Amino acid sequence: MIDRLEKEVDMLERHLQVLRMVIENEPIGIVKMSNETGYPHHKVRYSLRVLEEENLIEPSSQGAITTERTAEFVDELDDKLDDITDKIGGMRIENAPEVEN
Repeated sequence: MIDRLEKEVDMLERHLQVLRMVIENEPIGIVKMSNETGYPHHKVRYSLRVLEEENLIEPSSQGAITTERTAEFVDELDDKLDDITDKIGGMRIENAPEVEN
């Protein structure tokens, strides 16, 4: 259960890193992103597809570029991450009685 959550967080981190690269270097292609991040091409391509489905980037002849929706998403991101962090922090099992095997 926790392993699956960790994999999802890792994937989200990759998507956000790819988005950050597009914002900072647009237009930018898969090869350059792969070389700079160390992620394999297929993982960068997948992140780009996810970001495109979310309408946060779009393809151009020179590489990925941002959309009108990107700035709004970035503005809301910190608050959403804070909400998720609070929710996860509330899941801790502290001072629970010891579980016997």
